[in-house]
Amino acid sequence: MVVLHVLFEHAAGYALFAVKEVEEIGMLLPQVEESVLSIGKFNSMVSLAAFFPFKSAQAALENMNAISEGVVHADLKLFLDTNLPRSGKKKAILGVSDAKIGAALQEEFSISIQTSGVVAEIIRGVRLHFHSLVKGLTAQAASKAQLGLGHSYSRAKVKFNVNRADNMIIQSIALLDQLDKDINTFSMRVREWYGYHFPELIKIVSDNSTYCRLAQLIGNRKELSEESLESLEEVVMDAAKAQAILDASRSSMGMDISPIDLINIERFSNRVVSLANYRLELQEYLRSRMSQVAPNLAALIGEVVGARLISHAGSLTNLAKYPASTVQILGAEKALFRALKTRGNTPKYGLIFHSTFIGRAAAKNKGRISRYLANKCTIASRIDCFSELPTSVFGDKLREQVEERLSFYETGEVPRKNVDVMKEAVKEAGDATAELKRKLEKKEKKRKKREKKLLEQANGEENGEAEMENGEADATVVKKKKKKQAADDEVQEEAPAAENGAEETPGKKKKKRKAEAEIEAEPAATDNGTEDTETPAKKKKKRKSEAVEAEPEEEAPEPVVSEKKKKKKKKEDSE
Repeated sequence: MVVLHVLFEHAAGYALFAVKEVEEIGMLLPQVEESVLSIGKFNSMVSLAAFFPFKSAQAALENMNAISEGVVHADLKLFLDTNLPRSGKKKAILGVSDAKIGAALQEEFSISIQTSGVVAEIIRGVRLHFHSLVKGLTAQAASKAQLGLGHSYSRAKVKFNVNRADNMIIQSIALLDQLDKDINTFSMRVREWYGYHFPELIKIVSDNSTYCRLAQLIGNRKELSEESLESLEEVVMDAAKAQAILDASRSSMGMDISPIDLINIERFSNRVVSLANYRLELQEYLRSRMSQVAPNLAALIGEVVGARLISHAGSLTNLAKYPASTVQILGAEKALFRALKTRGNTPKYGLIFHSTFIGRAAAKNKGRISRYLANKCTIASRIDCFSELPTSVFGDKLREQVEERLSFYETGEVPRKNVDVMKEAVKEAGDATAELKRKLEKKEKKRKKREKKLLEQANGEENGEAEMENGEADATVVKKKKKKQAADDEVQEEAPAAENGAEETPGKKKKKRKAEAEIEAEPAATDNGTEDTETPAKKKKKRKSEAVEAEPEEEAPEPVVSEKKKKKKKKEDSE
């Protein structure tokens, strides 16, 4: 008796389903297809054996990443260990949707795995009715879990894509090829359009970009004169051609052209010239990207051909995995399959034909040099793909080897051995990587110093603002303290006067209090912007109070002097 269990991976968790009457179901596959759509019939065939929900969205993402890579996650292993029956008389078969994860499970658990036949139909039914088969799971919750996991999975794939640098090269070379076609088409349109007015210019100037610049510069050929000869020379970079253009304009057979047509031609030629300039900028960008991503391949075969190889393979990693025989005919697949179908000669080269080496070789040696070049391209791509720091040392050495092999085919001069060349390359590469590391460390130090300075400046500005605020606060506090101290001094001056026997009447005390009140009221009056306007009566009272305060100060030292005299007299008497 065979017991079939089906493993289903959902965004909510892992589910294990037991399939009833597996032998009969296997025989009646069309009936299974029909019954999958009905939940009632499907429930009679399949029952939920176990369900393991994911603890968090992060756990779900980790499990899905493991499954997509064909790796058995710890959660899946624990789930199957716990719930999958493997002992007893009944033979257990586990059905899975993906053959890759199936092979990994078979190696892990030593059980028979089924991926085809009735398993695909049952998984289709489980996917359709999953929210009904698992208790407590609604269709809305299941769709939300799927949406959330889908977004996080896609985000992780895009973020940690190992080929993200290669993608820039692939897009750049595709745009470069498209621009070449478009510039060529537009230039032909300018030639045809402006040729009605100045047909002789087509024979004199063959370059498309130069022709468009001349059409933009000349405009109406009747307005050309000796004064415009210098500007023509700047565009054409040839004095004889500039003179020929000037002579042809005087005896041209072209028709007259209206100003509005001339404006349109000039505008269109301006667009073509700007496209040609952008193509040069794009080529420079592609060169810089290739020197960063695949410097050895670029040094060996050139930036454009190397970029085309990467683009055709899909990524640098894919190109590194290809054997040399595949790299040799990469781009000539149609010719290869036609040759295999007709039993003719297979192609000797594909995209690598655009390199200078094959063009320089003799006809009989083209196949041999293409095979040798493909071999070196494979080595260069593997070094670029798996090396930590990119250097073009190996690419330069491989290029020298191809040059030596080419001269060997032509002159018979024996090239150096591959072992010797690679020893030199490894030594030079070690020095280059050490130098590169040193430069990177210096850059990192400079960057850290810059960041530190910026932080210090920011902190200094914050401290300065805080100090300014504190300074203002301190100034106000100091002012208040000074006022308070002045008031205390006045009180202390009044106190000894009272102690030294100044006879103050109650009337004088009242006057004194009034005077103090007036002194305190004065700053308040000044703050409110009021002017000090004192009546003559108040001034008289104030003078009297000041005089009363001065009297005790004058009287105070007299008793002190009399006491000293008494002491002196006593001393004299005793002597």
